[in-house]
Amino acid sequence: MSSAKTTREMTRMRVRSSSGFALIDLLFVTGIIGILCGIALPRLMQAKGSAQSASAIASLRVIGSAQVAFAITCGSGFYAPDLKSLGKAPGGVGSGFLTGELGSANVVVKSGYTVQVSSTPFGGAPDTCNALGVGMTGLAYKAGADPVDPNNLRFFSINAGNTIWEDNASLFAAMPEAGNPAAGTPLNH
Repeated sequence: MSSAKTTREMTRMRVRSSSGFALIDLLFVTGIIGILCGIALPRLMQAKGSAQSASAIASLRVIGSAQVAFAITCGSGFYAPDLKSLGKAPGGVGSGFLTGELGSANVVVKSGYTVQVSSTPFGGAPDTCNALGVGMTGLAYKAGADPVDPNNLRFFSINAGNTIWEDNASLFAAMPEAGNPAAGTPLNH
């Protein structure tokens, strides 16, 4: 009898072990995955925002360098009025002072930021090597990078002083073309 009883218990154990996951096991695993996602998702969004901000700062540094190169080599000491003018190639040269998407339009959306440049035309400015026209370039310039995402509160701007400024509101409209803005904090180089 004891042998029959042992065989029955073993059969019952095999049946239980081959039945798979119980519903409670599945709910437990799903709950753990949900908790891990809840912890990781805010960090992922924060990392994405940091990457976009770093890209905006890099874009403004490139614009600043392009403006200086334009003024020295092509603009007779004057700055380009917009992004497209910086992207326009001088005669006999294959590329402009800005390449790629930054020089493709006057307002560019790049890496979650709207990037633009402005310069007040100076009537006495000569024509440039890329044929912008007489009086089209300016004595100074300003550029701004405003986030597309309304939850991102990092706004950046640069001007002829070549310092990038950061604030939690748009700097571009109030940014002077030369000198320090009324609001914002300078970023360390």
